Amino acid sequence: MKEGFFRKYLPEFVYGGIDGAITTFAVVCGVVGASLGAGVALVLGIANLFADGFSMAVSNYLSTKSETELHRYHKDKKKYEKLGKHPIKTGFATFISFVIIGFIPLFSFVLSLFFPIEKNIVFIVSIILTAISFLIVGYVKGIIVKKHPVKAAMETLLIGLVASTLAFLVGYLLRELVSV
Repeated sequence: MKEGFFRKYLPEFVYGGIDGAITTFAVVCGVVGASLGAGVALVLGIANLFADGFSMAVSNYLSTKSETELHRYHKDKKKYEKLGKHPIKTGFATFISFVIIGFIPLFSFVLSLFFPIEKNIVFIVSIILTAISFLIVGYVKGIIVKKHPVKAAMETLLIGLVASTLAFLVGYLLRELVSV
């Protein structure tokens, strides 16, 4: 993959990857907070991966297409088209990044289907893998935008930590609704 392509579609990689990891891990945290099983985490997590990933991809596609259409009659149309992004590529980059990085929080739950792993260990492994994914996405973002990679990685990790904590607390506080 050429650096120019990666740099051009970096926002989609970061946007899709961070949102994929955050929303999927939020599902995991909500399920664990509500004391539900690994199967529930997988069903809700995988449903989230594809539905939310598709929604984000389509939204990104439509947004990019709208921006392109806004510049259709602009005097610098050719310059914009050269610099602009292709709507299908932006949508695809968002979706792929969302699904691949968003799957990481579910990986330990998938493994627990095949190997007898204690419930708490499954969640701890999910936390560790998700934290690593946040750090990697942030680090890559830092390198590409020429920001200190460790600082960018920590910023991304902090955002993920806050979102995950909120999801866990909501699941914990609403756990009684599961029996309703």
